[in-house]
Amino acid sequence: MTALPAPALRLALGLVDPAAADALAERLRPELLAHLGARFGLPAELVAELAGTDGGGLRAALAADPREFLLRAAETGDPRIARALWSARYRPTPEVVRRAKDDIPELLTVALRAADPADPRWYEEDGLVQVLQDDATGADLLAALTGRFPELIGYTLGVLGPYLPPPVVLDACLQLAGLGGPDAIAELHGGLEGRADADPLGHPWLPATLKEAAAAPDPESFLRARRPAGEWTDPAHLRALVELRLGSGPLSRPDGLDWEPVLREHQRLPFGQETHRSPGFRHSQRLEVLIRWDGCPAELVTECFRTEPRWTARYADALPLELLSGPEARPDQVYLPEVLDRGVRAGWLPADRLLTELSPAAEVLTALPYDHAPTRRAVGALLAPLGTDPVNWLTLYARTGRARGTAAELVADALATVAAGKGSTTWPWRKDATFPATRPERSRTVFLELFRCAPEAARLAVVPHLDSRAVQHLMVFGDPTPAVEEAVVAAHGTEARVAQAAGGHHLPPERLTGLLELDEPAVDAALFAYAPLDRAERERLLAGRLRRGGTRPVPRALCSALNMTFLGHHRDRLMAGLESGDLGVARALVGRLRLRHPAARLRLLIAVWERGGPDAVREILAMDRLPATLRRQTTALLDAPDGLPRLRARLSAAEAPELLLAQLNASDAYDGELLPDRLAGEGVPLPWPALLAAQRAGTLAPHLPEALAQRPDCPREMLLALLGGTPSADTRWVQDALERGALTPEDLLTHCAPARTALPHLIGTAESPAGPGDRCALRERVRALTAEHLGTDPETWAVCLQLLPTFAGTLPELITTAGALLQPAA
Repeated sequence: MTALPAPALRLALGLVDPAAADALAERLRPELLAHLGARFGLPAELVAELAGTDGGGLRAALAADPREFLLRAAETGDPRIARALWSARYRPTPEVVRRAKDDIPELLTVALRAADPADPRWYEEDGLVQVLQDDATGADLLAALTGRFPELIGYTLGVLGPYLPPPVVLDACLQLAGLGGPDAIAELHGGLEGRADADPLGHPWLPATLKEAAAAPDPESFLRARRPAGEWTDPAHLRALVELRLGSGPLSRPDGLDWEPVLREHQRLPFGQETHRSPGFRHSQRLEVLIRWDGCPAELVTECFRTEPRWTARYADALPLELLSGPEARPDQVYLPEVLDRGVRAGWLPADRLLTELSPAAEVLTALPYDHAPTRRAVGALLAPLGTDPVNWLTLYARTGRARGTAAELVADALATVAAGKGSTTWPWRKDATFPATRPERSRTVFLELFRCAPEAARLAVVPHLDSRAVQHLMVFGDPTPAVEEAVVAAHGTEARVAQAAGGHHLPPERLTGLLELDEPAVDAALFAYAPLDRAERERLLAGRLRRGGTRPVPRALCSALNMTFLGHHRDRLMAGLESGDLGVARALVGRLRLRHPAARLRLLIAVWERGGPDAVREILAMDRLPATLRRQTTALLDAPDGLPRLRARLSAAEAPELLLAQLNASDAYDGELLPDRLAGEGVPLPWPALLAAQRAGTLAPHLPEALAQRPDCPREMLLALLGGTPSADTRWVQDALERGALTPEDLLTHCAPARTALPHLIGTAESPAGPGDRCALRERVRALTAEHLGTDPETWAVCLQLLPTFAGTLPELITTAGALLQPAA
């Protein structure tokens, strides 16, 4: 039973009667210990000692928070647990991996503080003391500074000394004094004096302080008096600092860490001047991390900007405006849209100052976040002097591309140009709309954003003077008010609506609906080509059915859009016209597509005959694009009185369930695309009754069941039958069926076989404290089922779990089988 998945153990203990849970846990002790050992990253024998000898302890460990369990383990001071924690630091188990980086160093600190230095196991060849001195590097050694091993404290000071703040170095000396008295302090002092490089661990004051402390009557009191109160007392703060010094610091400032001690550390040893180098690590990268901490002082940001302007502008928590507009500005290295968007939203770059202090105007105005209310107000105030005179606005647009000053200077320049009689009275550099619509660029981007911030009266006055491209940008990307939209249509006519329809992918659903309601041919053609319409809407358009009721011939513009459709991605758009009957639509389909199924060809011809008569069918046949036999047979029917009914009879024969079933069974699993999808795509209904009968008889081709299950119209009966043979309950089709409601969690329980395939879903429902009603009911049903057949006998539960990996039936069948195995014979 060692191969039994851990979730099954959890499920069993969650379902069994509480009075029998401890006994079952004891019966499953070997399996639970193996699971708990993997969960906590500890050897199973240590977990056994920590959990105790009864089943209740095992259950408590199973439900325990990993961090709390490991903290209690570390508090025992057991050298074996400490060594296992160190191993888990580098080989985190699935349960521990989420917290290994943050929690295990703290756990090691607790273990070393609780240690008994007299226990020889700490000093064995593979003991933690030796391992730390041989393998530990960087911040991992910090746990030793407050431990009970003088040799580890001295070793850590030797490795990390230059990167430790003076208060932390004094704390380490205090710890040494407490463990070894004046002799330990004297020994450390002697070691410093004997260093060949004469470097007192990066702290010039340290040798003299140690010498005085060793000679003092009370070395601890002497050192404590010199230790600044309250600084670097949080282990998380110290670890962040050391990691930063070593090149792997956190990207955010630890909670509660003030900037004053960090700045003092920078003054003592500037970040970036450490001797430690990680591979490929530059000096400035320490500052590049530090500037991302919230509230980073401006002097550090400025210092980093001088060497790494691009990085600083992108990632600094706050960038002084002077670095963008002052003498140290590096416009070639700063991407303004990113910086301004971030800074304006966070509040450290006020929009009103940007408009008056930062240049060039076009780049600044393009980069501002216009969905930010304070920004819109600031821009609106800037534009107020322009009023409602179209000449002012047209001149502003004309001057934008050449403006090198600030936005405020751009507005002033436009007004001065108008006052001098040189203003623009028409739209300069006129351009047509694009199909499909493209976003505005350069000066057009600036104008559209400014236009959106203008009062509605100003917009209404300027609308008649826009060129076609500006009209399109306004209608698609400018979110015009109803009044502005009406003014655009009144001034620019239907072309404005057509240009708007060409931006269909960018329009909200309500605007798409409004355009469809127009029933305007040119607008419909643009929507068909560029809007994300569903299949039903495309079928309506290609059938010529109007939103307001009635029909019309499909407009030529829509047929042209059909002929321009890219078949590589949008074949389905043409297939939406299969039953249109419109001659122009049919010509486009036959001219561009190879209809692959006989029923699809017949369906098209019947629709054309019904709408346009035999002569329309002759035109389609004359295109010489359909198979010769079909053309000959259809031509023979065109003059017959019963020609159309006979053609319909041939369609019925082509769609005969037994014929389609044979075709599906004979197809390859992947023939370009799944044949069921191909048939549905060509308008051929799948013969579900025949497919169900073949499934019940076992005559479906092996590749068909899963392909059919992926269809949203797959009958529930077929899905239930497939559950009994699926290799895994988490296959995509099963999840899709659950999401659309074709299957229920109850179905997985009662139909899914083998039983283990239903287990993952069942675990989610049984362990969740709350959920949808069907899942809560399912949980209670399983509980009642196990209570009836497995009862409270641990041995019966154990048999059920032993059968699970190889049992071929459903989960209820497994439970009843296990219960029957141990029932006494009648």
